[in-house]
Amino acid sequence: MADHSPAVEAAIEGELSLLDPAIRRSPELLGALLHPGFHEFGVSGRHWDRVSIIASLATTESGSSPSVTSRMKGVELGPDLVHLTFDTENNGRHAHRSSLWRRTAEGWQLYFHQGTPFSPETPREA
Repeated sequence: MADHSPAVEAAIEGELSLLDPAIRRSPELLGALLHPGFHEFGVSGRHWDRVSIIASLATTESGSSPSVTSRMKGVELGPDLVHLTFDTENNGRHAHRSSLWRRTAEGWQLYFHQGTPFSPETPREA
């Protein structure tokens, strides 16, 4: 994570925390990382808001393994806004991911997330 601004570092730290199964199952810890206006277009195509994603993840069985991340990059779009892009793999499922993190009075919070499935056999563009 060298050569990242403190804002990008904070967003990456938050994103990696959100991938931790223990945090994902805790409504309190998860809620602290999600902006009140959070929404997501999931890999499944479903649209999630803050309340629905917290409820869904809190009831998910603990047996799931953590996702493996790769190619994580961040860019500071403004003094209080960071855009992250990265890939994940979990149990053979691959997804390109994009997240917007906003600095708030409570700290850095995830405002928007999108996951798009992809096949690792498909050549990717630069």
